Amino acid sequence: MKNYFFYPAFILLILISSCSRNPDTDLIPLFKPTPYTIQIPPGFPTILNIPSDNPMTVEGIELGRYLFYDGRMSGRLQEDSLMSCCTCHLQENSFECGINHPEFIGGHPHGITGIPTPHVMLPMINLVWNSSGYLWNGKISENNPDPAKRQLEDLTWMAIVAPHEMYSDTAKVTEIFKNIPGYTEMFRKAFGSEEVTTDRIGKAIAQFIRTLITADSKFDKYLRGEVQLNDSELNGFVLFTTEEGADCFHCHGGSGNPLFTTHLFYNNGKDSIFSDPNDRYSITGDPMNKGAYKATTLRNIEFTAPYMHDGRFATLDEVIEFYSHQLLWSPYIDPLMHHIAQGGVQLTIQEKQDLKAFLLTLSDTSFIHNPAFESPSDFPE
Repeated sequence: MKNYFFYPAFILLILISSCSRNPDTDLIPLFKPTPYTIQIPPGFPTILNIPSDNPMTVEGIELGRYLFYDGRMSGRLQEDSLMSCCTCHLQENSFECGINHPEFIGGHPHGITGIPTPHVMLPMINLVWNSSGYLWNGKISENNPDPAKRQLEDLTWMAIVAPHEMYSDTAKVTEIFKNIPGYTEMFRKAFGSEEVTTDRIGKAIAQFIRTLITADSKFDKYLRGEVQLNDSELNGFVLFTTEEGADCFHCHGGSGNPLFTTHLFYNNGKDSIFSDPNDRYSITGDPMNKGAYKATTLRNIEFTAPYMHDGRFATLDEVIEFYSHQLLWSPYIDPLMHHIAQGGVQLTIQEKQDLKAFLLTLSDTSFIHNPAFESPSDFPE
């Protein structure tokens, strides 16, 4: 027997289904983002910190570059209230503020409110190899109990809402960008749909930041056999990598650690009394972390003054003088500060000059002029 009830129901189902289709949506072609593979420089670590839910793509990186430089990231449209990542992170200063910043006196940034950041900046380079946490105290890390404060991606929303940065609202930011057709198209190409979310904004910017790789300094060329270091630079290299010399390598690495940082945290003898509520101790609760901060990379150190977490040193000469003669003992001094009993490594005038000469071989001018990292010439309206 034929089931006459089935046919009308089937036809009705087809009609309902066809009516629910969105012609405008159907006309938008599917777009599959283009995978992007980071080219690891010779000798660099092969393990990269790229979350599985944010794979690198050509389209995601490009979107991130636009967002990184767009002043509307502040959630505002008024010309005098625009702020973006690049307001503080300048390419010519290795994506740090720099002591020569036209607005931030002494290289210490402040937000739209005028409130200064807790610390001066860390250079935003080679972070794809950082797995120990971000910021001077490592607050943003996989060990943070707050799942919204664990990855590089999370720094974006934090910068948007922080009083010492953009001091805005993530809803305002997403509302601005979802009403810019050029951006919704970029989000579609990067993530498969035009939806603009804070999560996607953070992911795109993080993708761009992970491409900020510097590995073409004079020292890199020396290791590749392309150039020679002069006598002073070679002497400085020996001082850098020996305990009897400047003893820098324990915290900052050397030829065996091309990142020139361990990404770990140390009390390096800057102070004997500790009152900073944002040191490493504030994160771990371990008393031995009082006065401890991340060992910053020494790559492009020429461009990243001021130095130390509070920017107390304006020049490399001051930093070298500090490690030579001005170390302060405390019960929390890191055991790797082998020369603390003498107040420093006691470098001679010539040794200081040689050490500085070596540090300057870590400057990568091709990086700070790389057009792939520059601001786009125009932005979607």
